[in-house]
Amino acid sequence: MFESAEIGHVIDKDTFEAEVPALREALLEMQFELQQQGRFPVIVLINGIEGAGKGETVKLLNEWMDPRLIEVRTFDQQTDEELARPPAWRYWRMLPAKGRMGIFFGNWYSQMLQGRVHGEFKDPRLDQAINAAERLEKMLCDEGALIFKFWFHLSKKQMKARLKGLKDDPLHSWRISPLDWQQSQTYDKFVKYGERVLRRTSRDYAPWHVIEGMDACYRSLTVGRILLEGMRQALDRTRVKPDKVSVAPLPVLDGQVTLIDSLDMTQRLDKADYEEQLITEQARFAGLLRDKRMRRHALVAVFEGNDAAGKGGAIRRVAAALDPRQYGIVPIAAPTEEERAHPYMWRFWRHIPARGKFTMFDRSWYGRVLVERVEGFCSQADWLRAYGEINDFEEQIADAGVVVVKFWLAIDKETQLERFQEREAIPFKRFKITEDDWRNREKWDAYRAAVCDMVDRTSTEISPWTLVEANDKRWARVKVLRTLNQALEDAFERADKQARKRKSRK
Repeated sequence: MFESAEIGHVIDKDTFEAEVPALREALLEMQFELQQQGRFPVIVLINGIEGAGKGETVKLLNEWMDPRLIEVRTFDQQTDEELARPPAWRYWRMLPAKGRMGIFFGNWYSQMLQGRVHGEFKDPRLDQAINAAERLEKMLCDEGALIFKFWFHLSKKQMKARLKGLKDDPLHSWRISPLDWQQSQTYDKFVKYGERVLRRTSRDYAPWHVIEGMDACYRSLTVGRILLEGMRQALDRTRVKPDKVSVAPLPVLDGQVTLIDSLDMTQRLDKADYEEQLITEQARFAGLLRDKRMRRHALVAVFEGNDAAGKGGAIRRVAAALDPRQYGIVPIAAPTEEERAHPYMWRFWRHIPARGKFTMFDRSWYGRVLVERVEGFCSQADWLRAYGEINDFEEQIADAGVVVVKFWLAIDKETQLERFQEREAIPFKRFKITEDDWRNREKWDAYRAAVCDMVDRTSTEISPWTLVEANDKRWARVKVLRTLNQALEDAFERADKQARKRKSRK
């Protein structure tokens, strides 16, 4: 793959200077149209051999285009904040908004290559990282992102000649970094694993472009032309007015006994039992959150359910067991303009807690396969794709030590009606009932079908759904707390077993 980049293409300076004005004008025009349309972001990944012109090329692009619309991100050593979260979190939160361009140095490819070259892990883990990169890029492209991946290349001979030339030049020797010297010693390994990564991850939706790095004029014009053509094609496609989103027909469940229907909605707790069990489970939970083993974990609780099922009441009873500094609550409503300018999962990625912390989501990323599906706020392709994206997301955060507990609080239609009427009758509860609640009630069967699909497709061994019989609020609150406690105890036990196994191998 890299042999073709060692041919030695050269563009003379006169040709370069003659072409740059038209190229710059066209790039600026595409950049401003990108901003005006605001329909997709541009993500540029910069990788390759040290000294092959990566930094110089990006510097030139900032001169050719409007740097106010370009976000250059460099990912060097992970910060303490990043180390306390899933590996991909540092990239998730830095993604550019629609209409903007993000240039990533030290991106997910740099991390996996450096780790493998320096023996931090073996091939199976490299393959896992490659697969994760493919899934991330496919998700971003499905959300509309335009991804350019550049590998700047030098042959081993060219790299050594460059280092020698800089070393002997007192005015430019400062440009040689420790990473340059380091890579000169590991060049063969870096190229070997680099070629493996490029072959596995060059896809039609996010192809790699190998750029010869020896001649500055050639590499700069080549990168500029590739960006221009890719942006032009993407903008041409988005100028076509998208079709109106249609609501896909939902399966008819009349007469079928679903998982939700199988719940025993007669479960009850009298007041005395409730108060005793509630305080017992709250004390147990408070102790688990203070356990030293929690330092290796984070906890995420997802609360979904029918309108008026008691999600808010359950969250308050969980929170009552803790110091407010130990947890955060994220209420999810309609997305803001900023959130709509990013991939769907971005608004949730940002709130993943650090190790030792606990976050509750009042509604969650499951909105895409529930309200957005039923109400037609997204296409059928979007919500069908979301199942896989959600499972992948939950697997990633679980691998990073996050314990994910998901609750569906279920009530029957009659109980919901009673609670709606009660809310309208009691002044301090009227804010809880809206016209949307009554309108959603008319789509009870459609939501029930969507919930059944959601549970079927996203209840995994890593993060199973807990269905809560919520006709009785007391029963539901105790079950929620007991489930959280059991999930943490199970996670601690698994971690202890793994630690004992590692110790025994030594």
